[in-house]
Order: sequence, then structure tokens, then C-alpha cells
Amino acid sequence: MKTIILRTASAFLLPLLLLFSVFILLRGHYLPGGGFIGGLIASIAFILYSSANGQENTKNLLHIHPGFLMPVGLSIALISGLTSIFFKGKEFMTGVWFKDPLPVIGMVGTPLFFDIGVYLVVVGVTLTIIMTISETA
Repeated sequence: MKTIILRTASAFLLPLLLLFSVFILLRGHYLPGGGFIGGLIASIAFILYSSANGQENTKNLLHIHPGFLMPVGLSIALISGLTSIFFKGKEFMTGVWFKDPLPVIGMVGTPLFFDIGVYLVVVGVTLTIIMTISETA
């Protein structure tokens, strides 16, 4: 179903949903949300765009294969966990925080970077699975 209404709506909803997914990602430390839910929302945005405009247009929009996001996200999550060992001498995955908060984000630390890694892994896995299934169908 590729109606003009769906194509037009998906063009407007894609940036809004991506912005909302980043909002959910950033508020995940203090309130419900985080990398997993934010990644699912971002994946839904791309799947909606793909169903309205076709998979080739979505691939051109992404510029990279979504499978590339998985090792990048895993690396970011691993590095955020190892930071406490190398810089503070504490256990793996202990939170390490910067001294000063950022104006919009608040306190920044390794949990945020772990969430960003989870976000990238979820987007990469979800889009890879959906695009592989839709190519064979």
C-alpha cells in the first residue's frame, strides 16, 4: 500500500520519530526510556518510511548498511563498561560521570554511552532483520 497520503506522512514522521527516539534515549537515565526503546522507535521510523517509499529509497536515505551499526554499538557499550576499570580502578560497568552537567542533557557518564551503544545495536539488528525479510518476500 503506497498511497500518496502515506508517502507524504512518512516524510514528515521520519524526522519527528527520530527526534523522539533521541529524546527517549537521553531521558533513559532518570525516567523510563533508554537505548532499547529509543532504538525501537528509530527502527519503526525507518520501517514506516520503507513501507511507504520502498526499500531502495530507505537504503539510500541510510547511506550505510544497518548491519554496520551492530559492531559499532557493541564497541561503544564495551568501551563504556571498561572505562571504569581503566580510569577509576573499579568494577566493570561501574558508572563514571563527568564533573559538570551539560545544559540540555544533564549529567553525562558511562551509562549514557552504554545506552547509545544499545540504541545502535537495536537499530542495526531490527533494520537488518526487517530488510532481509522484505528482500526475500
